[in-house]
Amino acid sequence: MNRIEPRSGVAFALPMGSKLTVCDPHGEQVSDLVAYNADDVREVISNGRTFDYEETIRLGWGNRLWSNRSNPMLTIVNDTVQRHDFLLTPCSEQTFRHFYPDKPVHRGCFGNLAEALEPYGIGPDDIPTAFNIFMNVPVDGESGLLTVKPPISKPRDKIELRAEMDLIVGLTACSAYDSNGGSFKPIDYEVSPGA
Repeated sequence: MNRIEPRSGVAFALPMGSKLTVCDPHGEQVSDLVAYNADDVREVISNGRTFDYEETIRLGWGNRLWSNRSNPMLTIVNDTVQRHDFLLTPCSEQTFRHFYPDKPVHRGCFGNLAEALEPYGIGPDDIPTAFNIFMNVPVDGESGLLTVKPPISKPRDKIELRAEMDLIVGLTACSAYDSNGGSFKPIDYEVSPGA
């Protein structure tokens, strides 16, 4: 396993058919995931297309994550948590100023993704809403109100995703206080060849 240190991010190639395992080694830690078609990074993961084609906002085992061009990018082939968010954007400096005015400003997952993806020719304006692995965002059925709760992930919980095309993936260990129950921990990940 590779380790993403707390409040940092990485980017890497994920070949078609290979498997990405994302593990929460200590529990209650979120990881923001973005994905791009390696042959044309203008094709990017899309929460709207995913909700449309999967017909749910509760994504887990068996669901696919779709691109803005209506192509499947990733399939969730194992998931020990079954609670993730695909509504909220990566936290940023502006997020910290808005929600945490009494705490130090951090560049957040947005800044970490921007730095990690830059070598692939992907700029800040190209970063979409992330698939927020292990993030717990209940939606009130009556009012539609969103709340951010601590993740329900336990130590060594994981999600496994199969690449449906050659991808560039950005991945973080999230930096926002509410997303992680007020603490910051690492995220582990591994890329393995397909069966």
